[in-house]
Amino acid sequence: MAHFGVVTPAFYSHVSAMEALSVALLERGHSVTFLHRPDAGAFLKERRIAFHALDQEIYPAGSLPASLKLAANPGSIMGLRRVIRDMAQTTAMLCRELPGALRQLRIDCVLADQMEAAGGMVAEALGLPFVSVACALPVNREPGMPLPVMPFAAGQDERSLRLCEGSSKVYDWLMTPHRLAIAAGARQLGLSPRDGLHDCLSPLLQLSQTVAGFDFARLRLPPHFHHLGPLRVQAGPGAGPDTSGAPDLALVSRDRPFIFASLGTLQGQRFALFRRIARACRQLDAQLLIAHCGGLDARQAQALTAAGATWVCAFADQQAVLARADAVVSHAGLNTAMDAIAAGTPILAVPIAFDQPGVAARIEHAGVGLCASARWASSGKLAAQLRRLLDEPDFVRRGAGLAASIRDAGGAARAADLIEAALQPSVANVDGVQFA
Repeated sequence: MAHFGVVTPAFYSHVSAMEALSVALLERGHSVTFLHRPDAGAFLKERRIAFHALDQEIYPAGSLPASLKLAANPGSIMGLRRVIRDMAQTTAMLCRELPGALRQLRIDCVLADQMEAAGGMVAEALGLPFVSVACALPVNREPGMPLPVMPFAAGQDERSLRLCEGSSKVYDWLMTPHRLAIAAGARQLGLSPRDGLHDCLSPLLQLSQTVAGFDFARLRLPPHFHHLGPLRVQAGPGAGPDTSGAPDLALVSRDRPFIFASLGTLQGQRFALFRRIARACRQLDAQLLIAHCGGLDARQAQALTAAGATWVCAFADQQAVLARADAVVSHAGLNTAMDAIAAGTPILAVPIAFDQPGVAARIEHAGVGLCASARWASSGKLAAQLRRLLDEPDFVRRGAGLAASIRDAGGAARAADLIEAALQPSVANVDGVQFA
């Protein structure tokens, strides 16, 4: 049996996807350890997964919430630059701390989130096999393919190629502190030059939570890249967030549309946007469940009920709610988008940050939803787009096709199959480890 080390950004959505993959490996007798700043261990729910804290001096316990708050709402270009500097500092810390920790823990293989370059770089420097996992949109680059953060479609015509090239240059300039941290880490680890996340991907195996029909048509993916659909695990009793405040879905009337609204774990504090969504649903005479992930207080929850929400809670069983909902209003986080598609639920995307604009562009490209501006769309605009999702059957029809492809993609179980198959010869040569 092998010992896997997991390196992923300290965001709940990324940890959740990697945890699902880890559980699939645990069920096969392997062991798994996550490595990151001390507070990140709180995101793990599966008790069989070990956690190894790194650099408690720079990242003391209790420091993560402030970092997450800044990432969720930078507020200005200066705030955004602080977020990028935080990313660079984290990559530098991991490049410094991971080599000793991986040796100490006798890690046989690294599961490296694409969004954290240090995982793959350190594994390569130590001669360890590593698997790149795209928990967010894949960062693999090719001409005509917009970067994940870009809100427009792919294309091979001259205009699209110029747009992608120009926007990539602007993005790379903005990300200079992080690019410099990656380059410095590569030098310190004795690796060939690296200029960004896309230069740090596994030559052995790359896995993605997307399916091919959702993404834009890619022409240059390596043969060891696999679309798996969402990485999810069936939660046991007491696992996952407390959903005690969520309504009994049996109380949802079949006579009126049922809308679910969630802005994810980082953006749940956006009261003004939730209020516009509530007012839109009131215009439609629709039942609305808002899950704010703990971002709002009781007074704000009451105000949303007054504005038109039927139920307001911190957390809900997202997969169960999506299976019952007629439409979802989402920040276009990849986890929520893939869960909605798997359930066949049309999506109104209101992207806010990170790769959400790219996810929203793909939602429209796949024909499974519509997009609106999180900042500028009025309640009337949101109501009009929700009405289209409820009334036009093509959204559901196209979603059904993608849902079938997700069921066929294999998820975490197939990921574990691919990992074991890819590592069979290489892991056997690391400290004599053998699979059963």
